[in-house]
Amino acid sequence: MQISRFFSALGFGLLLATGVSAPATLWPQAAQADALDGQAFRSLISSQIKAFQSGDAAKAFSLATPTLQKRFQTPEIFIHMVKNGYKPVYKPNSVTFGLSRETPHGPMQEVYVTDQDGASWLAVYSFERQPDDSWRISGCYLKKDEGFSA
Repeated sequence: MQISRFFSALGFGLLLATGVSAPATLWPQAAQADALDGQAFRSLISSQIKAFQSGDAAKAFSLATPTLQKRFQTPEIFIHMVKNGYKPVYKPNSVTFGLSRETPHGPMQEVYVTDQDGASWLAVYSFERQPDDSWRISGCYLKKDEGFSA
């Protein structure tokens, strides 16, 4: 399996199988997730992107779940993986937030990014609530988005 396209292959495979881009009306919890946690999700993602842009591997790594931290072991390994496999979110030209949704597999946030070459991408982030009631990023699925242009 290529790490370059999956932080959490199983989780995002399941998200895709459930219809990531289905209308919010299919998920009655979508409005609740957006009202309660959408801002927290957007803030986490923004903080991680800012950390990537400033080269702060430790900060970017700290926003990932303990499971991801265990998988990638160090901030340096983590940021190397992101640089090589997630360049559109590592150094985006623009970022636009889509819907926050509660899915059967947990909350997710759609993010539309334009890379340095002008190509459009859909990044779907997943999150896990931590024992201290905070959220951390548990995964990101990145897909070239032919239908979006910034």
